[in-house]
Order: sequence, then C-alpha cells, then structure tokens
Amino acid sequence: MNLPNLLTLLRIFLVPVIFYALAKGLFVVALIIFLAAAITDALDGWIARHFCLQTRLGAVLDPLADKLLVVTTVITLTWLQRIPLWVTVAIISRDLLIVGGSLLYLLLIGRFSVCPTLLSKWNTALQLVVIVLVLLLAACHWHVPLLPIFALVFLMAVVSGGQYVWVWSRKAIAQEGASSES
Repeated sequence: MNLPNLLTLLRIFLVPVIFYALAKGLFVVALIIFLAAAITDALDGWIARHFCLQTRLGAVLDPLADKLLVVTTVITLTWLQRIPLWVTVAIISRDLLIVGGSLLYLLLIGRFSVCPTLLSKWNTALQLVVIVLVLLLAACHWHVPLLPIFALVFLMAVVSGGQYVWVWSRKAIAQEGASSES
C-alpha cells in the first residue's frame, strides 16, 4: 500500500459522505468534499507516475474510485433534479458499455491492458467540471441554464463510448486474425 493507493481509497471513502451531504441538501459541504475527492484523483495519478509508484492495485482501484465518485454524485444530483436524467443515462450507459466490453473481450479474446484514451480522460474531466458547476450553482442558489453544457457531456459520453467500441473491436479483429494465422 503506497500513497497513491491511499489517496484513491480516501476518494472511495468520500463517496458516501458526498451522498449524505447531498441527501441532506448540504451543497456547500458536498462541493468542498467533491473538490477534495477530485484533487485526490489528479494527485494520486501524478504521484504514482512521478515517483514510479504505479501498482496493479492502483490500476484497478483508480478507475473504480472515479466511477463510484462520478456515478454516485450524478445519480444523486439527478434524483435532486439538478442534472437531467438523459445525461445520467448517457454517463452510466457509457460506463456499462466499457465494463461489458471489457468482460466480453476477456471472455472471447483473452487478457488485455486497459489504457484510457485521451478522449476518455477529457470525458472524465468534463464530467468532474460539470458536477462542480452544478454543485456550485446549487450552493449559491443560482439558476443558470446548463442545457448546452449538459448536451456536451452527453455528446462526449457517446463519442468516448463509441471510441472504446471502435478501438477494442479493431484489437479483437487483429487478435483473432493473428491467432487464426498461427
């Protein structure tokens, strides 16, 4: 267990605290905790790369922590009518597509290494920024139309999910072609 993995675990432990704060309508508290969690996301990756502390555990825990943080917060904000359901469905569907595709690839083709694409990283960053914006607006009791931003999140989720399908399909076809030639 190293510092990046401890930061990732901290992010996981903050998820129910954020949920509780949101459920109680404590948007300022939820915003502060969410920001802290988002900072640990950036920090654990930087520390792991900079000090060569990348581990197999971290490779599994980090994306899990990201998904728990985003999905729990987005579902809760949708329940509180702060994020439209269609945005939440797109975010969750993309994640389910990636997990389902990973399992299918593992079952049909075999082991693989998951490397998030640049588009996927931008997708996650956009989701984090939008969540912070929604929490900030709720904390300040401001009403700003967010439809264009929600549409962008939706589009990014669809395009990023499609990119994973494209990349993994090509890898599967290449792998299948290589194994049939052997």
